[in-house]
Amino acid sequence: MGSLGAILKHPDDFYPLLKLKMAVRHAEKQIPPEPHWGFCYSMLHKVSRSFALVIQQLGPQLRNAVCIFYLVLRALDTVEDDTSIPTDVKVPILIAFHRHIYDCEWHFSCGTKDYKVLMDQFHHVSTAFLELGKSYQEAIEDITKRMGAGMAKFICKEVETVDDYDEYCHYVAGLVGLGLSKLFHASGSEDLAPDVLSNSMGLFLQKTNIIRDYLEDINEIPKSRMFWPRQTWSKYVNKLEDLKDEENSVKAVQCLNDMITNALIHVDDCLTYMSALRDPAIFRFCAIPQVMAIGTLALCYNNIEVFRGVVKMRRGLTAKVIDQTKTMADVYGAFFDFSCTLKSKVDRSDPNAEKTFSRVEAIQKTCRESGLLNKRKSYIIRNKPRYNPALIILLVIILSIIFAYRSGNQASN
Repeated sequence: MGSLGAILKHPDDFYPLLKLKMAVRHAEKQIPPEPHWGFCYSMLHKVSRSFALVIQQLGPQLRNAVCIFYLVLRALDTVEDDTSIPTDVKVPILIAFHRHIYDCEWHFSCGTKDYKVLMDQFHHVSTAFLELGKSYQEAIEDITKRMGAGMAKFICKEVETVDDYDEYCHYVAGLVGLGLSKLFHASGSEDLAPDVLSNSMGLFLQKTNIIRDYLEDINEIPKSRMFWPRQTWSKYVNKLEDLKDEENSVKAVQCLNDMITNALIHVDDCLTYMSALRDPAIFRFCAIPQVMAIGTLALCYNNIEVFRGVVKMRRGLTAKVIDQTKTMADVYGAFFDFSCTLKSKVDRSDPNAEKTFSRVEAIQKTCRESGLLNKRKSYIIRNKPRYNPALIILLVIILSIIFAYRSGNQASN
């Protein structure tokens, strides 16, 4: 759970954190008995605990399809991410990956930690994939083929222009949006969403990750990973890695704000996509990451810490997003509130200030015109806590003792 200091500062975080911890523990126990499915769901929890939580709320067939889709693309991404693999080895694997998913004996050793386990035992994923319905298999194969080819293209190509940036994000994330829309449609739960909206759902998340992960990517060993477009960063510094130097702090923040302003162009499409969803579980599956993304951008905007370390939403706020994102009113409310936070941080002297204001105000206008803002309770902007801090301390101590006791018993067993 969150640290005691963070909970005391934000006592309203306590209950959502407790619910999240209990939900994660419950989800981790729902591992199928079949070895291949057991591996897939256990691996899902290891490579993305928050994703595993929302995916397990989907219906059984769709849940299995999305689980395998995620692991296949995570494996493909592991190959792309491993900078130690020579290009002449990596590119053919990326291009042929859509065929490997049909081969129950194929595996390729790369990546680290849990990702290496996924790659070494990929035959479990292939075995599970072959048990999916034909329409699910075809959707996963199609997206894997297109993504692998796109990744291979950008192994040999730098992200020079903003158009390159959009194209790269389409290959690695927009196609995920298209694939998920196909899976939702194949399940019979949703109409097939327009490609442009599905693409924007992926681009908004991917651009948020690229912005947030600047320092991790630029410090990648043995070779830096550079996804910020030269067309953008060259307006501020001579080399992309110069943004992390303290003497370039002002220019770095201006470049960061430029990147965030670019990401905001996808918000309207995302809101349109989510407003058309009918299935409550699919809605939550889609909406929670999108709310997390706008929250992360609001936190990163005008924040030099992006170039100094890890910037992410506090765990308590993340727990609130997961707990309270249930309807479109919640989504409009969250986007409105986070956009207010971002807008309050805009410096009029920033070279992109007017463009940022314009895009934030467009988001707020869409949220207001939904007519749903008065139907949600804000968990982002609150004047005073509802809980007694002393009671929070007592509960945290008691629960810490209980969890420690249970963990000790499980270890001894």
